[in-house]
Amino acid sequence: MELKITLIVFLSLMMMGGKIQQKKELAPTPPMGWNSWDWFGKSEINEDNMKQCMDAIVQEGLLDAGYEYFVIDGGWRDNKLGLHGELLSDPVKFPHGMKALADYAHSRGLKFGLHTVPGTHDCGGDSVGGFGHEEIQVKQFVDWGLDFIKLDKCKFKNGWDEKTLQETYQKWHDLLSVCGRKIVLSISAYTWRDWYPQIGQMARTTGDIKARVSHGAVFDDKKGSVMKIADINNQSASHAGNGYWNDPDMLPLGNQGLTIGEQEISFALWCIMSSPLMLGNDPRNMSPEEKAILINKMAISIDQDPTDQGRRIKTEGTTEIWAKNLAAGKKAVLLLNWDKEKIQDITVNLQDLGFSKKVQAVDVYTGKKAGSFSKSISFKNITPHACKFLLIE
Repeated sequence: MELKITLIVFLSLMMMGGKIQQKKELAPTPPMGWNSWDWFGKSEINEDNMKQCMDAIVQEGLLDAGYEYFVIDGGWRDNKLGLHGELLSDPVKFPHGMKALADYAHSRGLKFGLHTVPGTHDCGGDSVGGFGHEEIQVKQFVDWGLDFIKLDKCKFKNGWDEKTLQETYQKWHDLLSVCGRKIVLSISAYTWRDWYPQIGQMARTTGDIKARVSHGAVFDDKKGSVMKIADINNQSASHAGNGYWNDPDMLPLGNQGLTIGEQEISFALWCIMSSPLMLGNDPRNMSPEEKAILINKMAISIDQDPTDQGRRIKTEGTTEIWAKNLAAGKKAVLLLNWDKEKIQDITVNLQDLGFSKKVQAVDVYTGKKAGSFSKSISFKNITPHACKFLLIE
């Protein structure tokens, strides 16, 4: 009874005095952070290794580079709800609860987020969903000090229909808008829907990307591969911007199965697509090459430029050209060779990029001048699964 009375008072105060959060203010640029799922999955997370990862993100310079959201994905919950529908932490893996972890994250300068589900059951079938308990669970998240919620479609007892799905996500949005705390809403419902920009700050346009948790990342055009995910996300490019960002899932970088060349392409694609940069690596054990990709200031500045979502502008065989408009008339351009065997030359006409005069190019990954170009940009002998990532002005 006491919980219900407190909840009613909380909601009444928020509805009367709470200021509606402006989505653009919550995510004026694509959110950046780290998510536990790709590396740890559901079974391997616990209080100790999550704190270790927070420490590593700070100590290794990832926070300074902009990766501010620390998100614990599935596996943190108990397998049942509390008496009033409240979420419970797994008593073995997280004996001190989520508020203690949020407090620790905040003490390290990080923002803290959790995975939760809006249906009746979670992805593993436990009846711990938020359906019918939204007010109670939002109040919990506010009390714990959350800054980010990943709301994962998962399971509904009778199966989701589109009307119920939209209404449920809308309810979460409405509650968060008056909760008195700035909380980014990340929609994870696996395909593009036209109501996403009005409800969330970021939303998945694709299924899950392959990573360590699913037996390793994959680069080529198979389901869940980097290139297939990018292709699907590209189809919704016109809808991104103004505080809403299309989410092609976490970046499966680090020791998850991709070569360094494939990791460079992946990171460049996510930056060109103005994607949320949510890492899925093990920040406690990064190679110098991996770290160099992740903290590249020029690449990150391309991702964080809110002009629009870049897109693929040309495909020729197993070569592709992607481009993104940037502020002050600049452009980011990606020339990539995703052939498994052939070394290839790649050329793009300046007119196709919107330039009518001579341009200068800088190689994003080396930071060095890549040349001056008058009619076209051309690079020879790009090796298999490699790219040229350029800043053009």
